[in-house]
Amino acid sequence: MFEIEGRMFAGTFGGLPHFILYFIVAAALLTIFVLVYMRLTAHDEIALIREGNVAAAIALGGSLIGFVLPLSKAVAQAVSIPDMLIWGFAAFVVQLLAYFVCRFIVPGLSAKVGAGNIAAGITVASVSLGAGLLNAASMSV
Repeated sequence: MFEIEGRMFAGTFGGLPHFILYFIVAAALLTIFVLVYMRLTAHDEIALIREGNVAAAIALGGSLIGFVLPLSKAVAQAVSIPDMLIWGFAAFVVQLLAYFVCRFIVPGLSAKVGAGNIAAGITVASVSLGAGLLNAASMSV
């Protein structure tokens, strides 16, 4: 227990180890998702983004947010790390499926994103965000 300006704080930082653990595990899941996602696409997002390709940045950004939305819900509702991992894996699978749906909707998707077709990038981002929102909302406690 410690005091700041006359207020007592008991255990305020007691949850810090859990925060750190959940944050690290979630960051690891995000990193794995990004690596797998970038391997599944036929274009090199990082190289395209470095070249100023807006479509690639939109597509990758939307996919990241689409994954992080349900992942954050998984972190918030998890009762344990294994529980969080299960829901995080569900989010992972849904986002990969969303990308494959985009490939079906937009033939030649990777070539279009690589060529800077912003409509293709927005399609990937929109489908990814929609899937992520539905995924997060569907997660039950």
